[in-house]
Amino acid sequence: MNRNRASRTRLLTAAATVALAALSLTACNDGSGVKDEGASSGSSTTVSPTASPTAGERTDDAKPAPDTPAASDTADTANAPAAKSPAAKAPAKNAPAASTRTVTCEGSTTRTVAAPLTRPVNHMLLTVTNTGSNTCYLYGYPAARFGEAQSVPPVDEDTKPQAVVTLKPGESGYASVRLSAADGSGSNGYTAKTLSVYFQGRSGNESVGSGATPALPAKGLYVDDSLEVTYWQQSMDSVLGW
Repeated sequence: MNRNRASRTRLLTAAATVALAALSLTACNDGSGVKDEGASSGSSTTVSPTASPTAGERTDDAKPAPDTPAASDTADTANAPAAKSPAAKAPAKNAPAASTRTVTCEGSTTRTVAAPLTRPVNHMLLTVTNTGSNTCYLYGYPAARFGEAQSVPPVDEDTKPQAVVTLKPGESGYASVRLSAADGSGSNGYTAKTLSVYFQGRSGNESVGSGATPALPAKGLYVDDSLEVTYWQQSMDSVLGW
């Protein structure tokens, strides 16, 4: 009887030990780790589970960073010129219309220069330049008065041009003056220190507008009764050989 009771006691003790071990294991599986029952009660080691994500599963650490521009894109954006709005076109300035008016050349709208020539000798070149804003016609020949002369020199009819000399603004016309005979055959010579040039109208029988007073050399020019002029010419070459 006592033997049976002792056996039963051992069985109950073993069963209790198994139950306590099961409970201990269950408690350790609650996320606090596995407790080493063989260690002393004063020290215990807890091992944390390190579960790795399965394929295709995204963890917080694996989340992609927000989209940011690439370095090259940022550089391009920084260096890109600012967009320009189309500039308003400035109104075009109206160019002055070319004048179609024509007038007769005269002293107030021209500049006259008198220049003695070395060849031919005893000759002088007259140059008239249109300083006005209109085209002008240089009719006939220069009515040149030297000093206090009461008359003007005649014109060489062989020099008459085929068309009226026409001067646009800035253009020049030319005439030559023979001052005296090269061989000394002229008479009634004198030294002139002033010169007045008058301009003819369409008919050639009258002077129009104001005259010109081109300067002469300080020592003056010697003239005699061989004095003669050419018609106005469009080209200087037409009078230099006269």
